[in-house]
Amino acid sequence: MSASSVSTNPVFRGRMLPWLLLAPQLAVLALFFFRPAAEGLRQAFYLSDPFTGDGIFVGLDNFRMLFAQAEYADSIRASLIFAGLVAGVSMAIAFALAAAADRVLGDRPGLRSLIIWPYAVAPAVAGVLWLFLMHPGFGVLARLLHQAGIAWNPLLDGADAMALIVAAAVWKQISYNFVFFFAAIRSVPRSLIEAAAIDGAGPFRRLRDVVWPLISPTSFFLLVMNLIYAFFDSFGIVDAITKGGPGGATRLMVYKAYRDGFQAQDLGGSAAQSIILMALVGVLTVIQFRWIEKRVAYA
Repeated sequence: MSASSVSTNPVFRGRMLPWLLLAPQLAVLALFFFRPAAEGLRQAFYLSDPFTGDGIFVGLDNFRMLFAQAEYADSIRASLIFAGLVAGVSMAIAFALAAAADRVLGDRPGLRSLIIWPYAVAPAVAGVLWLFLMHPGFGVLARLLHQAGIAWNPLLDGADAMALIVAAAVWKQISYNFVFFFAAIRSVPRSLIEAAAIDGAGPFRRLRDVVWPLISPTSFFLLVMNLIYAFFDSFGIVDAITKGGPGGATRLMVYKAYRDGFQAQDLGGSAAQSIILMALVGVLTVIQFRWIEKRVAYA
């Protein structure tokens, strides 16, 4: 039998078998995603009793109360600043590391794998690690900053606290971005880079004019994924380092939703915040696809 005669598309004789194969995954999605999401959507329109679970339908009152709070506006502002810094800084550093690894490390996977180790670290562990390094009382790096005459106290200063959680999130996300950037750079045809070098283009210009346009689909994908990571996966870092302080300077939207729901027992308000957070990320993603994707050149 020739290879061309073998079909690569599976054909099922009946309709039941495909559904049976999909059933376990559909059951997991329904149990752990669709049902909690539907319950959160319902609670966003109810004022719930945390002890009995009974609720009173209040319409959009939970949303009105949120947007009337200056604290919630500060939380949105802090989340946007945090997401922009994490996505921008982590992608820039990862691209520089991937370009350097492509020139220096080449095909030595053992050395390259060292760079991706931080991605295996849980967010809470990354937060504790950076807290030990940058704690104003006993942190090694904090002591170096003090010796250099730089005032540093993330326990009292909101800007320092934001810088600390951004540093922890960037450090953890760099390895994820590095893997994709390095694979994309290695896929660029060597002949194009060599032709640019023969024409007199230096390393920086080859990266800017040859490599960067060719890996723009990867950059766009990473931009979307980094923003989603910054909005949703930053809870562990904030909880381990600042717990939203000082003075609410690092109270990101995802952390405020947790605090209001599990500590203040405001289930309706917490559910409304989850809906707003999901809608905000959805709007940002649509904007990226509408405006930024036009600059992406797919081969």
